[in-house]
Amino acid sequence: MDVWFLTAGILVLWILISCIRAILGPTAPDRLVALDTINTLVVASMIILGVAYREVIYIDVAIVYALLSFVATLYIAKYLEGGP
Repeated sequence: MDVWFLTAGILVLWILISCIRAILGPTAPDRLVALDTINTLVVASMIILGVAYREVIYIDVAIVYALLSFVATLYIAKYLEGGP
């Protein structure tokens, strides 16, 4: 078994743990942090899979996904803060 696939499997396990936190989070900011953690782990998984399969497209998609995730997290945090 390749070490990259083992690493991706561990990241998937961490994503599942973060999903539990997102569901059980007592407040909206807790859920937002869990979703941001999930997004970060998905980006890391895409990069790991890109290295494992030796495909650059996974890394390109991971970069775009990371940028969109960052902007979405900022907008949701601003909404939760109550700003315009």
